[in-house]
Amino acid sequence: MPRHISEHIGERIAKYRKLRRLTQRELAARAHISYSMLAKVEQGVKPATPAVIAAIARALFVQTVDLTGQPYLAELRQDELDILIQPIREALDLYDLGADPDVLPRTVDELRSEADQLCALIRETRIKDAARALPGLIAEATTAAHTAPSDAAWQVLASTYRTAYDITTKLGYSDLCVVALDRMAWAAERASDPVLAGVRQYLRSIVYLRSGQFDLGRRLVGVGMATLEQADVGRVRDVAVGQLHLGAAMLAARSGDGDTSAEHISLAARISEATGEAVRVHWLSFGPTNVAVHQVATLAEQYKYAEAVQVAEQVRVPDEWPASRAAAHIAEVARAQLWIGRPEASLTSLQRAREIAPQQMRYHPMMRETVTGLVSAHRSTPGTLTGLAHWAGIG
Repeated sequence: MPRHISEHIGERIAKYRKLRRLTQRELAARAHISYSMLAKVEQGVKPATPAVIAAIARALFVQTVDLTGQPYLAELRQDELDILIQPIREALDLYDLGADPDVLPRTVDELRSEADQLCALIRETRIKDAARALPGLIAEATTAAHTAPSDAAWQVLASTYRTAYDITTKLGYSDLCVVALDRMAWAAERASDPVLAGVRQYLRSIVYLRSGQFDLGRRLVGVGMATLEQADVGRVRDVAVGQLHLGAAMLAARSGDGDTSAEHISLAARISEATGEAVRVHWLSFGPTNVAVHQVATLAEQYKYAEAVQVAEQVRVPDEWPASRAAAHIAEVARAQLWIGRPEASLTSLQRAREIAPQQMRYHPMMRETVTGLVSAHRSTPGTLTGLAHWAGIG
């Protein structure tokens, strides 16, 4: 059954706040956010930024997923996605068992082709299809790498672990996404691939970004940059370096350092002029579009919502850009539109994000919280919003 509309991040914050015997003003002071913002978030009137959620989680000594309510098990069961998680969990535990005598692996080229297909499915937000195929591919790639070790075989295995990270992150399984990154590091080391290792550090920094551990995230970006210095000079390395700059920009923005964030955006923009759109290079979607999208996100993280919306109006997302990235950007814009008092525009943006990436958006905390805010903002709920809330499992 769908969740009741009152079960939103703000209500969970209030629950944990009362357990800690804190007033709203005391929690706001501990989290270094304004009292008025906390009050609006607790009421469900306005959606919290990831930075605010992370700050409140730290102040309450809980994890961010305790506040977001992830994973959303009721909806996962409705979509029959929950039954696909355990096979992934088991596949991630096969890494050190050697070759499976019951598995006859295909060639490395064939395995690489399927690994790329799964990456493409994730970018198309066909999460269920990718999750269904992944455990078998991990088992086969593991056996191939142990049977005939080569840089190429280990690279393919690292790619499967990257896909496991993508799936578990999008579905809200934070524990598994960390395990997947550990496995990716293990395979990248055996592949002697500094770019893979650098990409892994970028992904790892994003995990710490989500949990609000910005200093650790920045250290990981630094390690990633140093690792990439060992890679061959060229477009592939430039793409990875540019993406690390975008990660650093987000970390700086969420920690309140707008100048450093802007500097990293500028550095990434310069790199993107040389690389162009690099949608398939390690599936990072780096390029001028991603730089522009990150500029919008960093402004929103600094509560510069009007400026974020203004910049977003100038962003033109190419048709070939991954649906996963396009939808996440549009959801970011929808949140900013709600904050500046444009609920109708926000609803239109959310509907568009849903159309582009329905599986991903159904499990996206920002989407769900913005819908909650829209419901609170309307005295009489339009049918389109009612349907959106019901679909998201919050009304």
